[in-house]
Amino acid sequence: MTSRPPRTEQQVRTDLAAAFRLAALNGWDDTIYTHLSANVPGEPGHYLINTFGHLFEEVTASSLVKVNQRGQVVDGSGRPVNPSGFAIHGAVHAARPAVECVIHLHTPWGVALSMLPEGLLPTSQYAMRLHGRLGRHAYEGLALGAEEQQRLAERLGALDGLILDNHGVLTVGRTVAEAFMLMHLLERAAQAQLRAQAGARAGIQVVADDLAQRTWREWVGNGQEWDGDLEWPALLRRLDRLSPGYAD
Repeated sequence: MTSRPPRTEQQVRTDLAAAFRLAALNGWDDTIYTHLSANVPGEPGHYLINTFGHLFEEVTASSLVKVNQRGQVVDGSGRPVNPSGFAIHGAVHAARPAVECVIHLHTPWGVALSMLPEGLLPTSQYAMRLHGRLGRHAYEGLALGAEEQQRLAERLGALDGLILDNHGVLTVGRTVAEAFMLMHLLERAAQAQLRAQAGARAGIQVVADDLAQRTWREWVGNGQEWDGDLEWPALLRRLDRLSPGYAD
């Protein structure tokens, strides 16, 4: 696999701010709640997250707050953050140091999917990319203590994301772009499945497991190209037109 040049903090800040803005444009935000986070290059145990109280559409690269694994502000800015909201992110970042970005959202279709016992089925090409790559975490209420954090990290393991039962969805990525594109695919797959299930009279067509696995292997290929590599520049051009200022 071809190695990639190290990322700078400014690159990560700009991409993370862009991901917040794009999520808002997609209708994935939940007023001031849910989070996207990214690790700080060269600073193990430090992460960037949104200022608590800001809408996704208001986030900029400079407004992101640097925190530690407990969600405590370490950049001297004094900006408020939501430590309880960061509990999920801190657990994932600690367990998966190679992950750059963690996205946890209460998207409309993702929350609906989290209510289905069968979870995401191989019913669309969107879903094939995530076939066998999503764990599940049982709902345990609003509190997220150390024991639940450990269980959540264990259920994620080396996978690409989690369905948080009766709560929402989570994806991770080696870049912000990858985590964002996996969330895009998850939301599209959930939407397609739930619409088909709502309209079907005699069940829906599900692809056989071996074919779904083959499709996943074809999608990821030799690993040199990551989800988001091609899409991210195009998404940033859209953002420049519709929601400029994110890089400030």
